[in-house]
Amino acid sequence: MYIEQGYRAFHEGWRYLIGLIIVFFGWQFFGGIPLIVALLSKSESLASISADYGVMAETLGSNLFFLMIMLTFVAAMVSLLVVVRYLHRLPFKNFITSRKKVDWKRMAFAFLLWSTISVFFIFIDIFLFPENYHFEFKPIPFLILLILSVVFIPIQTSFEEMFARGYLMQGIGLVSKNKWLPLFISSTLFGFLHIFNPEVDKLGYGILVFYVGTGFFLGIATLMDEGLELPLGFHAANNLVAALLVTSDWMVFQTDAPFTDISEPVLGWDVLIPVFVIFPIILLIFAKKYRWKNWKEKLFGRVLTKEEFATLQHEDVHVA
Repeated sequence: MYIEQGYRAFHEGWRYLIGLIIVFFGWQFFGGIPLIVALLSKSESLASISADYGVMAETLGSNLFFLMIMLTFVAAMVSLLVVVRYLHRLPFKNFITSRKKVDWKRMAFAFLLWSTISVFFIFIDIFLFPENYHFEFKPIPFLILLILSVVFIPIQTSFEEMFARGYLMQGIGLVSKNKWLPLFISSTLFGFLHIFNPEVDKLGYGILVFYVGTGFFLGIATLMDEGLELPLGFHAANNLVAALLVTSDWMVFQTDAPFTDISEPVLGWDVLIPVFVIFPIILLIFAKKYRWKNWKEKLFGRVLTKEEFATLQHEDVHVA
């Protein structure tokens, strides 16, 4: 009953609307100030600043640009936590999971599973198509990148999960009183939030199939597992591998990774295979390991009323 955890807080509709405004303002305005200041220090005027990721990375240097991007998510995370803690008065644990405590082992399992799969496929591609990659290992820049990634990427990915699969899913679910609508809206919005990524400019809007598909995969995992632990681990693994292993001049993460993809990007089956083959297999692995049942009810059933949830919680306490 992950969505119903929102009943433990102040959950009026107006609070969610104000919360969305605060989060977006903190994310896009306050979060962007360090990047603008850094770019202004290298530019003659605000009008001369390019919005191109490649140009900005070249202007500031890969690691500094990476840090500035990460700081936008630090601001976003602070804004979200302030909203959850002070506007909704929702305990942090209940924002993450419906379990008695956050299951760090679940998070670690998802992290290890997806990082292993990602690294495997990356090196298979490098082995099969070595002409598409340039290898250059720069120890000091890479060490800086490693430190920045370990510190900031979990903040970035945790914000995206807590916002899309947490805040939006709980809020929409409590209003709609069903589970399919918050799954659909949060997953679709998660995909379209990536529409400004440079990958979309390079590959076209077809790449949104991957982003939206990933949103549905993580949304299903959240509802079936009754918590954010698995999505949090998966997402952190995905972005850490992306930042630390391979870079290119058309990706959102333009870093000092040892491998640079120098091929001309093409939208192909490699976008569809994760969504329609790999992600379903991972869901089956999760289902087997964590004994998921009642798929129809958990994905398409109704959300309990506040009174029903309170009664159920009282019965659980009484039985315990």
